[in-house]
Amino acid sequence: MKATLKIDERLITIDLHAPIDISLTLRGSEENPVAWYLDTPKIEPVQLGDWKGSVAEGASVNFNNIYFNPHAHATHTESVGHITKEAHSIARLLDRYFFLAEVITVVPETVGDDQIIPAIEIKKMLNGSTPEALIIRTLPNTDEKQQKKYSHSNWPYLHEDAAAYMRNLGIQHLLIDLPSVDKEKDEGALAAHKAFWNVPEAPRYNATITELIYVPNEVADGRYVLNLQHANFENDAAPSRPVLYAIE
Repeated sequence: MKATLKIDERLITIDLHAPIDISLTLRGSEENPVAWYLDTPKIEPVQLGDWKGSVAEGASVNFNNIYFNPHAHATHTESVGHITKEAHSIARLLDRYFFLAEVITVVPETVGDDQIIPAIEIKKMLNGSTPEALIIRTLPNTDEKQQKKYSHSNWPYLHEDAAAYMRNLGIQHLLIDLPSVDKEKDEGALAAHKAFWNVPEAPRYNATITELIYVPNEVADGRYVLNLQHANFENDAAPSRPVLYAIE
């Protein structure tokens, strides 16, 4: 099914029957990815007295509680409220959900014990492109990312200058396949978050950061249409399901 969209004053045709899901599936098992020192998420039947919400155990319906943290367990989209004293909910941030996006693949640079994504690498891979949304796939890109245990792993991260470069280009939506754009243990500096959102100088309230995505290897670098949808949570962040469409 073909659809023609008007995005950023351009008419673009996509095939709605060919979505490319770049989100991670939330599982109540050890197969789920985990970050930030939390345990595995739980999906379990409600227990009300002698009644248990499981068809397999005699109930008429399956009726589960889900216990998880969007930052630690799932693909999630954050508002600037993630790092501000004032509340800024993700629920009322976006006024549209389709964006022109660029997928790039980067090899983090080893600096001491860290792996850093510098501004020069982002500039090289964008090669003059100025998309509304930027999707960063890091190498190596293995299936392990779909169930990786990130705590205490010192994952790669964006250099502050790289985040500032994206901000200055006007990129509104940043998506990355890591638990955070920042270093795991940075004593609360959050340099990349602050640079991208321009906090505290002039916060970009309409900009978002999406973390813990997974871009399959068969998805080529280049221009796509991004459909960025998230759960309607009154919170700084919510589980999300970003989907790409090739441009025809």
